[in-house]
Amino acid sequence: MKDSEHKPSSDPYSRVAVIGAGSWGTALATVLARTGRDVTLWARHPELAEAINLRGENPDYLPGIPLPPGIRATSVIGEALAGAEAVLIVTPSSTLREICTAMSPHIPAGIPVAVACKGIERGTGLLLAEVVAEMLPGHPVGAVSGPTFARETALDHPTAATVAFPFSYADRLEPQSSPAARLAVSMSGGGFRPYVSDDLVGVEVGGAVKNVIAIACGMMSGAGFAENTRAALITRGIDEMKRLAEALGGSRETVTGLAGAGDLTLTCSSTTSRNMSLGTQLGQGTDRADCFDGKPVVVEGEVNAVSVIDLARRIGVPMPICETVNAVLHEGADLQDSFNALWTRPIEAEPRALDILLDHPAPTATLGFGETTR
Repeated sequence: MKDSEHKPSSDPYSRVAVIGAGSWGTALATVLARTGRDVTLWARHPELAEAINLRGENPDYLPGIPLPPGIRATSVIGEALAGAEAVLIVTPSSTLREICTAMSPHIPAGIPVAVACKGIERGTGLLLAEVVAEMLPGHPVGAVSGPTFARETALDHPTAATVAFPFSYADRLEPQSSPAARLAVSMSGGGFRPYVSDDLVGVEVGGAVKNVIAIACGMMSGAGFAENTRAALITRGIDEMKRLAEALGGSRETVTGLAGAGDLTLTCSSTTSRNMSLGTQLGQGTDRADCFDGKPVVVEGEVNAVSVIDLARRIGVPMPICETVNAVLHEGADLQDSFNALWTRPIEAEPRALDILLDHPAPTATLGFGETTR
């Protein structure tokens, strides 16, 4: 379609509920309110909901950033969902079933639900949208994902993300009326630019795996290695994303987009990311209990390293970087030994069509831990 040709319009959702008043939930509420949506923000603790309403900011998670008009906070989930035309779930992945159970009596059938948290459920191997679909049948279920730091998004820095829902036959006939298109239009304005996708699997795999790869990048950065190492881990990490996405029915192309390569690059580039920060501290030799000054910080990549690897093993997808991170975090493996083993694995071809696997000539070689300069 040429730019000069007529493009069909899409109706935004007037009222949106955001379930989860952490930093990212608050940032998404800010995006929606800036574009004119009526937003109800659910906070688990009544004290936080009251503070948000009284102060016009989230003092716990985004202090100092004024919230636009149009956001009302509540700790009563039924109030948050009342009248909502669409719902974003932005809670820790480990609480997703609990949240869906609480939502179930209050959300009318057919209301679209988008997951804005990232991960794979431990034990079941389900993607988070699959968990929501199981717990909330009768709702279109999608995801919002991409290279987004909450504070920058709330400050309206130019930001791009992907809104993904499976497309029904009716959605393909009138894509402008699909939940993905309507939610994307609902969020479009200011610095926030969404893109629409029908590959929910690829988008969710990218969001889950990138956190684990970011921990690997942090570990090697903390150990004193620099840009060559990070570039290698990012690039090969994308390959691990592609393999898992493809095995689950997703598209390799999606993994090269915002929700895959874009999100991975951002998360691996700054200790603003809790995943990168955790890896950096561990690479510097800090005990896990002492990371983040001993505060109980939830790091999604740490939680999801187990579930990603359990799923990969179950379906026979090799993910050596994620295996290495999981071994260090959860299996008591030595960080230096584990990355030495990763780097001296058999030599492979980069294009998969070239079927080559060669013994490494120096399988006992060691990386220069402790010898590098920053």
